[in-house]
Amino acid sequence: MGVEAENRIITINGETISPGQASLVRMGISRLPTGTLIDIPVHVFNGKKAGPTVLVQAGLHGDEINGVETLRRMLQEDVFNIRKGAVIVVPILNIFGFIHFSRDVPDGKDVNRSFPGTKTGSLASRIAHTYTSEILPQVDFGIDLHTGGSQRDNFPQIRYSAQDAKSKELAEIFNAPFYFASRQINGSFRKTTFKMGIPTIVFEAGESMRFDEKSIQKGMDGIQNVLVGLGMLSKKGGVKQKKSIHLGRTRWVRAPRAGMFVPETKNGAQVIKGQVLGLVTDTYAKKNKKIKAPFDGHVFCINNQAVVNQGDALFHIGSTEPINLNK
Repeated sequence: MGVEAENRIITINGETISPGQASLVRMGISRLPTGTLIDIPVHVFNGKKAGPTVLVQAGLHGDEINGVETLRRMLQEDVFNIRKGAVIVVPILNIFGFIHFSRDVPDGKDVNRSFPGTKTGSLASRIAHTYTSEILPQVDFGIDLHTGGSQRDNFPQIRYSAQDAKSKELAEIFNAPFYFASRQINGSFRKTTFKMGIPTIVFEAGESMRFDEKSIQKGMDGIQNVLVGLGMLSKKGGVKQKKSIHLGRTRWVRAPRAGMFVPETKNGAQVIKGQVLGLVTDTYAKKNKKIKAPFDGHVFCINNQAVVNQGDALFHIGSTEPINLNK
């Protein structure tokens, strides 16, 4: 999957990065009440030869730190020493949320529900607007790194847009353990890039505010797979990777009652219909309810919340059969 492009100059925040150059640009977005400037660090690697421009970002939700660490390591190891095209790397998009260990910005709004944003809107909307107008017009492909929220642990997975065949190709090249189509959410980064004609995938792995080594490594491997697949890096050698499993249908299994939640299966496990995934029990050991798999498939997310309410999402499972069971 290639993009024909001439050698291009990348321009961000008034700073230009010519072919063959690399630079760290700080894109100012706002100030704290103390007057301290808050800016988004943007690393740009512009190859000498023509090729596509790929945006790789993390920290759109400030408490989702696995992606931040993934890109930090890749920067430290000089992985983005590309031979053609350009890579724009944004390790922390939501600086405010990162500082406050929060998903959102101080006004309580979610930046990933505020795209494409407006110049005079809320803080979240202004961040989205600056990003959409400054960076996205120069991008051909996007990779957005996330984790599960609210104590949900996502097994490494890629989500793509069913309406965009190129995003599915990108998902296959990334080669996470699982990949599947998911709906575009209004105001999200991925929906905005879709409207702009930029194939984008979302890598979900781990949970918020907790490092997970496997998730970090899978993210690093997947990003490099994409850069190799686009001809921007030389082919990787070493261990042959297992082929990604495509999930044709997914479904949340929810708590049948309130109580203490005890999972009895591991994240990423293959399960069969009727298999006990866990149980919800009261605190007096008088009553418990077994939670069973509704079909053969794979568990790709587990809720690590120990005390749950009726209807809470506990297990996300998917099957390779192409039937939509989303609820």
